[in-house]
Formats: sequence, C-alpha cells, structure tokens
Amino acid sequence: MRKKTQLIHGGITGDEQTGAVNVPIYQVSTYKQDAVGKHKGFEYSRTGNPTRHALEELIKDVEGGERGFAFGSGMAAITSIFMMFSANDHVIMTDDVYGGTYRVVSKVLNRFNIEVTFVDTSSVDEIEKAIKPNTKAIYIETPTNPLLKITDLKAVSTLAKQRNLLFIVDNTFSTPYWQNPIKFGADIVLHSATKYLGGHSDVVAGLVVVNSEELGNELHFIQNSAGGILGPQDAYLLIRGIKTLGIRMEEIEANSIKIANYLDEHSGVSKVFYPGLPDHPGFDVHTNQATGYGGMISFDVGSAEKADEVLDRVKYFTLAESLGAVESLISVPAKMTHASIPKERREELGITDGLIRISVGLEDAEDLIEDLEAGLKS
Repeated sequence: MRKKTQLIHGGITGDEQTGAVNVPIYQVSTYKQDAVGKHKGFEYSRTGNPTRHALEELIKDVEGGERGFAFGSGMAAITSIFMMFSANDHVIMTDDVYGGTYRVVSKVLNRFNIEVTFVDTSSVDEIEKAIKPNTKAIYIETPTNPLLKITDLKAVSTLAKQRNLLFIVDNTFSTPYWQNPIKFGADIVLHSATKYLGGHSDVVAGLVVVNSEELGNELHFIQNSAGGILGPQDAYLLIRGIKTLGIRMEEIEANSIKIANYLDEHSGVSKVFYPGLPDHPGFDVHTNQATGYGGMISFDVGSAEKADEVLDRVKYFTLAESLGAVESLISVPAKMTHASIPKERREELGITDGLIRISVGLEDAEDLIEDLEAGLKS
C-alpha cells in the first residue's frame, strides 16, 4: 500500500455496525461487561477508547511500527516516554531540541534524578563520547527545531544497538509522510500531532509508535497509569487530519523550496536553515533517509530589531507559536518557542535574537514571497 493510500485506508476504517465511512466519536467513559472481566475489548476509556484506538492503529501503520499511542499533547507523550526510565538513568539528547522538551527534562524530570546530556547529534562521534555506564537512551530530533540540523538515523541506530540503548526519534518536522525512522532502526518514534498531523490549528495531541510488543506493553502501562490520554473528539480530528497529510505536505514543500531559494539570495538574510538547500550541511544525509524536505525554514536577519520589523510588516504570516498548519506561521524562537532555554545556551547553539522561524502553509507561494519581501525591505 502506497503512502497516500495508507493515510486513508490504514488502521481501522469505518464502522461495521452502521456502515459509516468514518470511525464514530465514542464519547463514553465506561463500557458494559457481560461478566466480571468479560468485555468486548473496552472497559474504561482511560485504558482504551474505540476512537482513540482507531487513531493509534492508524499511526502505527503509517510509521511502520508494532503499536501506537495517543496522548493529550506532544509534551505528555515525551513525559510518558521518559517515565520508562528510573532515577539515575542517563539520556543523550539533541542539543537544539524544542524549548518545551528542554524545559521538561531540565526543570521537571531532573527532580527525579533522570540525567540528560545535550550534544550535537549530527555528529555520531559526539554521541559516542557522551555515553556513560548509566546511559539508557539516545533521543534526537531530525530535522531539529529550530536550526534544522540533521542526524543520521542509520548510523545512530547502529551505535545504539551496539551499546544496548533505546533510540528515540521526534519525527514532528518530517512527518511519517516524508520519513519513517523505525525503518532505519529507531525503537520509539514520537510526534507533536498538534502540528502537521492535525494540520489545521484545531487540536493539541501527541502520538508515539514503538517497534516491539515489549515496549508497547511498557508504554501502555504508563499511559494507563498516568492517564495522559487523548480524548475521542481530538482523536477524530486527528484521523481526519492525517487523511490529507500527503497532499498537504507536497504542496507545503513546493512552497518551501521556492521560499528557501528566495531567502538564500536575499541580501538582508545572513543565513538560511533548510535541509532542501544543497549547501545545507545535512542535505545528503537527509536526502538518503527521507523522501522530502518539509515546510520549516529558519533564517537570520542579524538582530532582534530587524526581526521585529519583519514581524510587524508581514500580513500573510501569522505571528504565533506552533507550526505545521494550513496557514503560514512566523516566530522568533529566542523569544517564543525556545525562551525557556537560557540566553547563553541559545547563543552557544546559534539560536540568535535575529533568528526567525517560519512554518510554510498552503497559501500561494508568490504571495508569501511578496509578504517576506515587504518584511525584509530596508
């Protein structure tokens, strides 16, 4: 089954009892049992709900894993994955991760003595140097947020297996339409499904796919115990969003390539970060492990003042946190998505005050370029 077909026909489709072509919204908390412990597969909606189950089966099929899970947010998904670890365990993590991820591991999970070391995971050597006797996992984003750095999935997977480590991949930016990390050896793949998978700025959710029944049983135990589940209404919206993921990603990428090339030639832009540009440091690696380059572009205009000018002048790019929607969004990571990272750390990473991140949408590319031109005008 090819990808666009799988997005529509994967998982559980329709409703056998009524013939409905869509999975119904099962707005229910509990289920009748024929006898104690004898039920039709569902007993309590924290443990399992038919609408959520349909979504979990769909993302499992689309990512090519063994079992899928739907959480109330991307952060709930990440936190639940980290609950698989114990006090004094150590995790190696990509250095320029999403600010919310940095915040939860550095200010919340550290209270439980879960140790994290941030490294440039585009270098396998740097990852290997960071491995300690108590290291349990390697956690990466590729492409990263917001610098679009690329990590070699196959190379890191090989290292993880050699050292008996879990390999966890945040696949939010690429989506399962362009990239399937389990195919390259990842053990766990996660998404902020709020972004491209939902695609319409109307749902907050997190999705996880694991590559084994053992990991599936462990994560389900945590999901059921901690209760960070996705409700049936939002699960329904996500199923609907995933059905159009393929055509949205293709159109978004077509727009993004035009805009990246425009920015790359603009005198007011000092640097462009987009994995689809041939001079991007990770271009070859990304091309070998993904079938597309996505819709996220970051570019540096030199100063916070200039960035503010751009934000004030654009009209089609909406100033907002988040990404991956049908409308184009614009943000300044240093002040918004990555504000929770200390300034000195941001500067070390290259997340400058003049760095602008855009999430390209489905508007006409020429309108978006004209909008940026107005914003960048001296």
